[in-house]
Amino acid sequence: MLQTDSSLIIILSFALINIMADEIFLDFSPLFIVYKNGTLERLTGEDVVPPSLDPPTGVQSKDVPIPAEFNPNLSARIYLPPNADPAKKLPLLVYYHGGGFVVDSPFSPLYHKHLNLLVAQANVVAVSVNYRLAPEFPIPAAFEDSWRALKWSAEGNDEWINEFADLKRVYLGGDSVGGNIAHNIAMRVGLEGFKLEGMFLNCPAFGGEDPIGCETAEEFKKRAEYSKRLWKYVCPSLRDRDEEWVNPGKDPNISGLGCGKVLVYVAGNDYLKYRGWYYTEVLTNCGWKGEIECVEVAGEDHVFSVNTPDNEVGIDMIKKVASFINN
Repeated sequence: MLQTDSSLIIILSFALINIMADEIFLDFSPLFIVYKNGTLERLTGEDVVPPSLDPPTGVQSKDVPIPAEFNPNLSARIYLPPNADPAKKLPLLVYYHGGGFVVDSPFSPLYHKHLNLLVAQANVVAVSVNYRLAPEFPIPAAFEDSWRALKWSAEGNDEWINEFADLKRVYLGGDSVGGNIAHNIAMRVGLEGFKLEGMFLNCPAFGGEDPIGCETAEEFKKRAEYSKRLWKYVCPSLRDRDEEWVNPGKDPNISGLGCGKVLVYVAGNDYLKYRGWYYTEVLTNCGWKGEIECVEVAGEDHVFSVNTPDNEVGIDMIKKVASFINN
């Protein structure tokens, strides 16, 4: 009888553990879910594709490690356009992917396709950075990795970069939180004293304590709460969303942004579009000496050109970015 009771207790214990494992603690769908037992389930961005020669565009890619004491796994995927010629150096683009600081990578099919199309159209050498993700590595890990990757790239520490890239024409780019990263890295560039030609921000993820635009509209209430919870989740030490890395409008040093021109894209149906327009207004009026343009695409959703880079609006945006880099 005692043995039977012990077996029953063990069975019930395992059943309880399984029930607890299935109980949701934090639901950040469609990106990820956190369960009460601490398990993190990433719902997207887990698929990877190898580097390759892309037949439709002729773009080649390869994966390279980037030496960094604080992150022995720091790496990037580097892209080289067709007909690259050492005698005609090309602009260098350092790109930061989106995904809420928690999901995705440069190796996902989505970003691999996006970078192939962008590199072919813009005729640039591109470095797509594989920065560390939260919650395993909370903010500022992503910024540390992104800064190290920029410095490594701008120093010509790769054969392709050294042979084909013009290190006097360096650009940053990013979508969603990647746009946030690009801005914050450009701010550090301003402090460090070397020069970026420019950067483009695709639906950049900024925030703030006080709502702007139509952020209080009924249609955006759930999105606003989601955003508030996500900022705190990726950075548990966050004081509030008016810290300057989240809200550039609260940064007293914003006029020191370390690049000469900025292109911002926002989507008409995106909750974050008001932050993109606000960012444009702040840079226009803060004393920064560069040039900024903001383009809104009506009827589109967040990072539309990453999700569908080969439809009409995606192609138009990629062409605009290519013109921005090369003019």
